[in-house]
Amino acid sequence: MRSLSIILLLFITLSCTNTKKKRTSLIDFIPEHSTVILKARNIESLQSSINNSELIQQFSKSNIYENLESKFENLEVLKSNSQILICFSKTKEESLNYTLITKYHDSLFVTDSLKNYKEESFSFKNNTIIKSTLNKNVFFSTIIDSIFIASSSQKTIELAFNPLTIDPEQQKIYKSTDKENLSVIIESKANFLKSIFIEDSISLKTFTNHLALDIDASQNALYFNGITKATDSTKSLINVFKNTIPQVNTIQHITPSNSDAFMSFTFNDFKVLKHNLALFREKDTIVSTTNLFDDVNEFGVIYEDDKRAIVLNSTDIISTKDALLAEQNIIETYRDISIYNFSNSTLFSETLSPLISSNQAKLYCVLDQFFVFGEDLEILQNIISNYQNKTTLGSRNYFKDVQEELSDAASILMVTNSNSLETLIKKNITETPNLNLESYKTSALQFIYDTNFAHVNAIIKTNKAKAAEQSISEEWNIKLDANLLNTPQFVTNHITKQKDIVVQDIENNLYLISNSGKIQWKKQLQGPVLGKIEQIDIYKNGRLQFAFATPNRVYILDRKGKDVSSFPLKFSDAITQPLSVFDYDNNKKYRLLVTQGKNVLMYDVKGKIVKGFTFKAAKNSIIAQPQHFRIGNKDYITITTENKLLILDRVGKTRVTPKTTLSFSSKPIYIYLSKFTTTTNKGDLISIDTKGNVTTQNLNLSTKNNIATTSKTLVYQSENKLTIRNKTINLDYGNYDDAEIFILNNKIYVSITDLQSQKTYLFDSQAKLLPNFPVYANSNIDLANSDKDQNLEFIAKGDSNSVLLYQIN
Repeated sequence: MRSLSIILLLFITLSCTNTKKKRTSLIDFIPEHSTVILKARNIESLQSSINNSELIQQFSKSNIYENLESKFENLEVLKSNSQILICFSKTKEESLNYTLITKYHDSLFVTDSLKNYKEESFSFKNNTIIKSTLNKNVFFSTIIDSIFIASSSQKTIELAFNPLTIDPEQQKIYKSTDKENLSVIIESKANFLKSIFIEDSISLKTFTNHLALDIDASQNALYFNGITKATDSTKSLINVFKNTIPQVNTIQHITPSNSDAFMSFTFNDFKVLKHNLALFREKDTIVSTTNLFDDVNEFGVIYEDDKRAIVLNSTDIISTKDALLAEQNIIETYRDISIYNFSNSTLFSETLSPLISSNQAKLYCVLDQFFVFGEDLEILQNIISNYQNKTTLGSRNYFKDVQEELSDAASILMVTNSNSLETLIKKNITETPNLNLESYKTSALQFIYDTNFAHVNAIIKTNKAKAAEQSISEEWNIKLDANLLNTPQFVTNHITKQKDIVVQDIENNLYLISNSGKIQWKKQLQGPVLGKIEQIDIYKNGRLQFAFATPNRVYILDRKGKDVSSFPLKFSDAITQPLSVFDYDNNKKYRLLVTQGKNVLMYDVKGKIVKGFTFKAAKNSIIAQPQHFRIGNKDYITITTENKLLILDRVGKTRVTPKTTLSFSSKPIYIYLSKFTTTTNKGDLISIDTKGNVTTQNLNLSTKNNIATTSKTLVYQSENKLTIRNKTINLDYGNYDDAEIFILNNKIYVSITDLQSQKTYLFDSQAKLLPNFPVYANSNIDLANSDKDQNLEFIAKGDSNSVLLYQIN
């Protein structure tokens, strides 16, 4: 599998198992000596996360990736719709094996249509193993207790039949990961992943035993959240923070913005940390004749090229200065700051290694509570000038942007720029392609020590320059597995109170995508979605479901894409209009109206026919989606046929009889100036009041026309002419989609897209084009405030298989 090759470059290590347990879940089949365990909701979600990550995709150019690619080609034929584990292990010959574990179902492994595929089966201890060959690549598979196991190693499959022992500690680590997210479980004994720190003296092997991380991969960012745990309390470096309390990290406030990286270590009691370091270094105690560290609750290192500066953050400046009374030889004054000679350059490595390994600190200065020790004048002068000019890393928006995602107080905090990020990657992957990391100005990793384990947070993300006011910025561009079938649509996320996106591809897969561009799930539907997807709250608990129709189904899906009980409803005759959802009294007692030609059927949210609705059929085919309106205290349901507009009450009886013999278009009905408003088949505007009186207006519309209204605003288009509140705009000649109206923050916006020139326009209520429009789009847009800021966003189809999200700044 092409995508898996890249993620492997970021995570490989060892994993093992130890105690007996009856095998009932996927973890029970993890092979011994696995080097990494990837856990995903299903294969497609894993592929999507990897394919849409700009950073991960950069690794696809490496030779090692190409070697791995062939190994995973076979896995592309698997269609897993449930959780998967992919385990990697190394043989004694250092070759790499993979094993995939998932629940078995009938359509998991369909081989009938595969070219260059052959298989053979053989017995092993009265069990069947299948050997599959696809394009000269071989893998082995079997099914045990409804669990499907496939591996590049025959021996791994054979061992899967043996009783497996499971390490309870590993089981706890496994259960700590999120069931819905992509996760990675790492055991640090492997040498492939050498270090996750910029400090060379800290190796992953000596730092901890287990890492379990949930990964949120979007187009422009990788977020990692999880835990690390070391079972041996004295032999793992993370445990030097045992019995300490993390403090607020502050070294970013003295780190120059032009630095490459910094590391910060915090604690509430240096004596405890010093004792733990001695145990880690297998010494009874660390001999030190200085009390320099007694009133320090944070120390760290600033990295500038190959130079280092060590920083101590003092809680008692006078006491810390007293500890330096023997080091008062001023060698220079820079910007009114005295720079002193420091004679004990090895003090920090002797006392704090391996957290700090530098032994070149020959000078120092004091800046408020910070005591800064450097190799030479140049690095100290740079720190002084940036601190005084308030141009430290902590003042930069790109750091603040990352800091928002982190805990304020961490036992360990490492922050790198793009150069140090690349250095860190090359530490672990000797053969890397030419990486373009310039936009990754700030990446961060932190460990927050808790009782016998530590929380882990990490962020690698692009940092965009602040957009100019009224500019339009493309936030992300996500590619789907197939071409888009319909226009992307915003939907409400009831958890975050923000917006997500739904869209369907030509293979009838429905996608839910977060506002950050992460594909949450993909679901195969029976056919194309008709019209827009509605959201309802059938349980009246604030949790929203998706309601819509395809040509032979009515679906209600929960937020995770799962069918709600009793749905989908199945129909032999075709559904010919989008599903109409009515909530007459806004009490969440929904009615679902299904249109089939000239017939209608009304259901409740339990999937049962509503017997009180008496209207069954029109005399002719219904040509527009039925709609519900509330005018005053009365309900009106409109059903349009070519020669008649039926206006009914909520039980299906005629409420208004229009006094006209005109034929109607298939355009929607609107309430404009308190009247039912649409167009005739000749393009005239027709309005009907609640007594059935009819007025018409000749708008000189061509056969290709459209109208849209609010209660007081009329918008209509004819060919390249767009009229908003009687103000007409002459657009360039093209192939225009229907104009749409959006009301946001009490403002009216009108959008229209030229499909020929692939441009979308956005106007205000006075027919004025918004600054920096038109922009590239291949469909109509949907406009909303999709996130926490005050800027509006809009989505549209980009290329044939991509979804674009723009922000109006």
